[in-house]
Amino acid sequence: MKFLRFTMYIVKYLFIIFLSGFIISCGSNSGKKKDDFLIKTNTEKGNITNNETLSLSIINKKKHVIDSVVYKINNQTITNNTHLLDFKLGKQTLEATIYFEGDVQTTTTAITILNNVAPKIYKYKIINEYPHDITSYTQGLEFYNGYLYESTGQYKESKLRKLNYKTGEVLKNVDLANDYFGEGLTILNNKVFQLTWKKNIGFVYDVDTLEKMSSFKYGNSKEGWGLCNHNNIIYKSDGSEKIWLLNPETLVEEDYIQVCTNKGLITQINEMEWIEGKIYANRYQKNGVAIINPKNGGVIGVVDFTPLKEQVTQHAKLDVLNGIAYNPQTKTIFVTGKRWDKLFEVEILE
Repeated sequence: MKFLRFTMYIVKYLFIIFLSGFIISCGSNSGKKKDDFLIKTNTEKGNITNNETLSLSIINKKKHVIDSVVYKINNQTITNNTHLLDFKLGKQTLEATIYFEGDVQTTTTAITILNNVAPKIYKYKIINEYPHDITSYTQGLEFYNGYLYESTGQYKESKLRKLNYKTGEVLKNVDLANDYFGEGLTILNNKVFQLTWKKNIGFVYDVDTLEKMSSFKYGNSKEGWGLCNHNNIIYKSDGSEKIWLLNPETLVEEDYIQVCTNKGLITQINEMEWIEGKIYANRYQKNGVAIINPKNGGVIGVVDFTPLKEQVTQHAKLDVLNGIAYNPQTKTIFVTGKRWDKLFEVEILE
C-alpha cells in the first residue's frame, strides 16, 4: 500500500513537472521575436541629409554565419552606400532581411532624411488691395476662370462661396450644416472639392452651380485641412507633416510626402496652393508661407507675411493669415486671413 501511494505520488509529481514545462514552452516566450541582429548606420541620432550616402552594416550579436543581407527603405530595395538625393524626405523605415545558416530574420530601424539646404527667405510687394468679408474665417482660397472660390470654417458659420474678387461681391453661396467645420478647397475637372475638419468627410460640388454632387471619406489622413491640385493629382494636408496624394476619381490616398527642412519635420501644414511647380502652404497659427518641393517634401523657401496683419481692420475676432491663391490670368498671388477685411495681391521677391 505504501509502495502504491509512493508510486502515485511520483506519477503526480512528474505530471506537474511535465505540465509546467508545457505551459512555459507554449507561453509568451514561444512567440518572442528574435533579435540576433541590429542595423548600424552612419546617421546622426537617426538623421541624415539627402545629399549624403547611407552606409549600412549589420551588428551580429550571436556571431552567426551570414549568407546575405537585403536592405529596403519603405519596401524599396537599396544597397549599402546608397545616395539619398532621389528619396523622399522625412521619417522612413529602414529594413534589413538577413539570411544565415538556413534561417532568416528581419530587423528594422527608423531614419529621418532631411533636406540638404536651408530654406531661402523671400519678401513680398503689395500690388493691389481688394475688399474681403471680415466675417469669413478663411480656410481655402482658389481661382477658377477668373472667379475666386472660398471655403470658410467655424461651426454654424462654414460656407462655400464664389466671389468677384475685385469687389468682394458674393455670386453664389452654400452654407454647410451646423455640425460641419469647413476647411480647404480645390477645383479640378469642373468640380469643387471641399474638406471638413474632424468629420472625416469631404464634399464635391459642381463648379458653376455649387450644387453638391457627392461626398467622400478620408483614408489614413488624420483630419481635413488644406487642398490643392496639379496634373490630375489632388494634394491634401491633415495638420501633420504629411501631404497626401489623392486619386481625383476615387479620392483614395495613394501616397504622401513629408514636409521637411534641413533641421527637421514641419507640422501643421494647412491651406495650400500649387504655384509654378511648387506647393505654397500656410502653417496653422503662423503668418508665413512655406514653399515646398512636391517631389520630396523639401521646404525650399519661406515668405513672412506678418506685417500684412497690421494693415487690416483690427478687431476682437481677427485671426492669423490663412488663404493663398494664384490667379493664372494675372500671374500673381493673393493672400488673406481669418476674418480679415482685405485681400492682398502680392509679388514674391527673393
